[in-house]
Amino acid sequence: MAIRKLKPTTPGQRHKIIGTFDNITASAPEKSLVVGKRRTGGRNNTGKMTMGYIGGGHKKRYRIIDFKRTKDGIPAVVKTIEYDPNRSARIALLYYADGEKTYILAPNGLEIGTTVMSGANAAPEVGNTLPLANIPLGTVIHNIELRPGQGAKMVRSAGTFAQLVSREDTYAIIKMPSGEIRKILATCKATIGSVGNSDHGLEKSGKAGRSRWLGRRPHNRGVVKNPVDHPMGGGEGRASGGHPRSPKGLYSKGLKTRAPKKHSSKYIIERRKKK
Repeated sequence: MAIRKLKPTTPGQRHKIIGTFDNITASAPEKSLVVGKRRTGGRNNTGKMTMGYIGGGHKKRYRIIDFKRTKDGIPAVVKTIEYDPNRSARIALLYYADGEKTYILAPNGLEIGTTVMSGANAAPEVGNTLPLANIPLGTVIHNIELRPGQGAKMVRSAGTFAQLVSREDTYAIIKMPSGEIRKILATCKATIGSVGNSDHGLEKSGKAGRSRWLGRRPHNRGVVKNPVDHPMGGGEGRASGGHPRSPKGLYSKGLKTRAPKKHSSKYIIERRKKK
């Protein structure tokens, strides 16, 4: 996956850097794996705005992704690599030997025509899904489950990967993309390789309109609002706004937000690195 910088023929093109889409092989998704997607516009069930700066955007259809990979021992052939508007990564359409079709996240290096498989007996190759107990130490992985059979919850964004560091008893020690080192049950599944579209972080939209297409409305700072709208608002001239707070008055810088008695804390060996 490469990126291309456009010539400044218009103000919107001047700073625009986008992906090349050269590895995408299909323009229309598989109909049986697509469902409608409703937008909330940031409103709750009574119509009250509970999240700001959300609204508009292009209409999307949701592609059903197989995060569980439960069809163990059945080979599947990669038919297409497709764009998914609901995530930063690309997706791959699999045709299983028994006739079923599913989408998975497309890892780096996955080519059309490649055969992938899941299960304890699968080879540790790119695109294959195995229990952490069967993956060689030092392997780069993504799509990691937190509980056996739950489906992948972690390391799903474009270009991300984790690493299997070691094993202790029934647990595998994983180094996460954030630098956090944590324990996960070795019976949980993970997929070999790193998530594709690794140049996604280098992209620049080039104009405000592209944010509107994504459903993001203009975001204005708290200090420029009125006191009735934000704790940091008001004052004569350009007031500093006082202590940084959220719209609900909670401190937004320096205050620890993780629950002190959170269940998963005992599985974290080393916290993520602070910037």
